[in-house]
Amino acid sequence: MVLDDLGNSLRDSLGKLSGQSRVTEEDVEEIVKEIQRSLLQADVEVSLVMELSDSIKERALEEESPAGTSARDHVLSIVYEEMVALVGDSTEIPLEEQTILLAGLQGSGKTTTAAKMAWWFSKKGLRPAIVQTDTFRPGAYDQAKEMAGRAEVDFYGDPDEEDPVKIARDGLEATSDADVHIVDTAGRHALEDDLIDEIEDIERAVDPDRNLLVLDAAIGQGAKDQASQFDDSIGIEGVIVTKLDGTAKGGGALTAVNETDSSIAFLGTGEEVKNIERFEPSGFISRLLGMGDLKQLTERVERAMEETQEEEEDWDPEDMLKGEFTLKDMRRQMQAMNNMGPLDQVMDMIPGMGGGGGLMDELPDDAMDVTQDRMRSFEVIMDSMTEAELENPRAIGASQVERIAKGSGKDEERVRELLEQHKMMSQTLKQFQGMGQGNMERMMKKMQGGGGGGGGGMGGMGPFGD
Repeated sequence: MVLDDLGNSLRDSLGKLSGQSRVTEEDVEEIVKEIQRSLLQADVEVSLVMELSDSIKERALEEESPAGTSARDHVLSIVYEEMVALVGDSTEIPLEEQTILLAGLQGSGKTTTAAKMAWWFSKKGLRPAIVQTDTFRPGAYDQAKEMAGRAEVDFYGDPDEEDPVKIARDGLEATSDADVHIVDTAGRHALEDDLIDEIEDIERAVDPDRNLLVLDAAIGQGAKDQASQFDDSIGIEGVIVTKLDGTAKGGGALTAVNETDSSIAFLGTGEEVKNIERFEPSGFISRLLGMGDLKQLTERVERAMEETQEEEEDWDPEDMLKGEFTLKDMRRQMQAMNNMGPLDQVMDMIPGMGGGGGLMDELPDDAMDVTQDRMRSFEVIMDSMTEAELENPRAIGASQVERIAKGSGKDEERVRELLEQHKMMSQTLKQFQGMGQGNMERMMKKMQGGGGGGGGGMGGMGPFGD
């Protein structure tokens, strides 16, 4: 995740404050140095880094900790509040009829982002359309059309037309029934004059409601000049940060936001069209510091359940709380988990699991890859079972385990592991059966407690628990 090193580097510094009721100047200096180092390495501009660290230092030394609050939690709270102030508000994106123009250099991810945004608007109940005006990059039309198909949204482009302004006008007319128009423009390898002239002409033709700058998370210090020139040319109302699923530092986005006096609108978190998030400052920083993001987690769970139900029309997740929990139910739950996105991102949203000092830090680097492999192998094994075995796994004996292992190409130990995992999940679900609403609410509040890396973990939570 962007700036992820910050959360990790703060772990030891904040850990030294455990048990202390007050902080010393030396304590604060150490924490501030860690913040400065992490942000500078992430390509955040020096002036922003110094402004942030000075505010944290001043508040940590002058403000009294609230009664009953440890020094560690007080300092963490200050870091959280100042970091939220640094990244600013989220760009306003109303759920109404509008036209959005995307700007950015070649390779920044504009075409993919256009499809992701269109998918996002479609999930909000609106009808979006993508208008592809890039006549410069070979394959731009084909890529945009394919991505629009994946997002299942309207698309317009004209591979035979050389005038991008005409394509833009024709595209708006051809997709006039759409609620939201997303106009994708051409990029270049650098901010050339012809790129600026072209995007200015397109902007005048489509008269967009907002112009968004698409930035690769790895842009670094070059973000300042890029953001400044686009802002001078067409005016930038928001920034979209792409490719946050890799090792990119991402600090350049904060510089761009500051340079254009705008804010962040969306985050691109993967290659699939659904790998996009509305930027929410509080949740973003909360995840960064290991405090979780239950709002984003809830949205992902609800979306994953909807997608799973669309794939399995006869399945209602509430049925799992009524009768026997079968292997079919387990497979559907695994499908829902896959629909939530990469597990490491999901874990970052659970308090106490991700970010700096979370339980995820204690796992091997390849732990999430191992988990994904286990889930895939479980699915292969279930494909080799009969309907009767899927419905009643408790009746599976040694001879059946041997047959299933041979049929799936997996060893018998992995088959028994699947059956044991099902048994554990079944026992967990039985604890929920008959549980009153009050008990459920108390349980959820308990899960939400312990922010700042002190959460109690999520043991036995489905097929990724070892």
